[in-house]
Amino acid sequence: MTTTGADPTTGPAAPAYTEHSLDALRHSGDELADATVAELFARGEMGKFNTLMRWFSTAGQELPEGLPDVARDYLEATAMPPSWVDWGEMEKARLFFIDNNVHVSTALSFASMPACYVVPHVAKLLSATHSLEYPSRRMAETGQFTVFLMQPNAFEAGSRFIPAAQKVRLLHASIRYHLRQENRWDVAGLGVPICQEDMIGGQMMFSIQVLDALHRLGIHFSNEGADAYFYAWRVVGAMLGISLDHMPKDLDEARLFSDLYMSRHMGPSEDGVHLTRQLIDLYEEVVPGTVFDPVVPAMIRYLVGDTAADWLDVPRSAVWDSAIRTAPALLGILETLEDRSPFAAWALDRLGHYTSVFELSTLTRGRVMQYAIPEHLKNDYGVTSAKPRLDRWTPPPLTPDPA
Repeated sequence: MTTTGADPTTGPAAPAYTEHSLDALRHSGDELADATVAELFARGEMGKFNTLMRWFSTAGQELPEGLPDVARDYLEATAMPPSWVDWGEMEKARLFFIDNNVHVSTALSFASMPACYVVPHVAKLLSATHSLEYPSRRMAETGQFTVFLMQPNAFEAGSRFIPAAQKVRLLHASIRYHLRQENRWDVAGLGVPICQEDMIGGQMMFSIQVLDALHRLGIHFSNEGADAYFYAWRVVGAMLGISLDHMPKDLDEARLFSDLYMSRHMGPSEDGVHLTRQLIDLYEEVVPGTVFDPVVPAMIRYLVGDTAADWLDVPRSAVWDSAIRTAPALLGILETLEDRSPFAAWALDRLGHYTSVFELSTLTRGRVMQYAIPEHLKNDYGVTSAKPRLDRWTPPPLTPDPA
């Protein structure tokens, strides 16, 4: 993790993304986290580490007694955000999230997660590490992680975000360790599990692809808000071990990387179909009754498109697939009310907040997700914006076809 130096966005331009440069990223993991996990397993201390980590959940908290030295060194080295963080930009990102929390949650659930499933080797990895008995776990962890990130004190003593990021980084390293040690991953054909290319790809799914989904839903937001939201995920990427030398610096570079990454890897797979079915079942259980169950697959199909939805075997519904296309118009009416009435803005923000809280509490079952490091892999599988949205964000243009 980069914790010193100037703001990397002012440094040399990142290399142009090509098939060759992305191929190279498939052979790189996360040196610091990988070394930490390997040492913990070599010393037989992973179980002890997990037990002690259940007591370590807030930034600034004294590290537990008896923590293995290698783990203590890792936690101390990663305890601070990068020194180049622009805190003004992070505050803009937080306000963007508050203003769009329900919409962001919708995009994460019904666009970002299916985008992961439509990449076969990512779906394979998720299937190898998922718990069938608790299919909501990944959604719960993702949602809670995002909420931790967007808290006012996310990077201050007492927050839960930094410890969560430290644990997620080790979780990724442990998955790399297990898949390679147990010869359950084709490194020669697929590269390192959770490699740098896939980590950046995941970062794109939770940043620019979320913004794309909001745009498709007809949500109005400014260029400034879009830039800030992407910037926040850039900070997250650095804290999760992504190389700053290869990470997109802005939304234009993000578009180039995202388009190339998806065109290289997306396609149908049995794992993708299986995970998508779990996702649909999960949200059909969350929504009371059965009348609105078809809304879930209709929303996924609307946000990811028919080709990807067909690959994922998302059910079709002539009625709901058509009805969901009215969502942008309905959301536009609500946003007009929000812009014209301070009370409506307050009421809608409160409704959005409580809806997000309900969804997250349902997924987490009221628990704080601990991001424990698996010792074995499973064999199975408050503030509103008062300004009118005049400077509306529009997606960067599609990457030109090299042919």
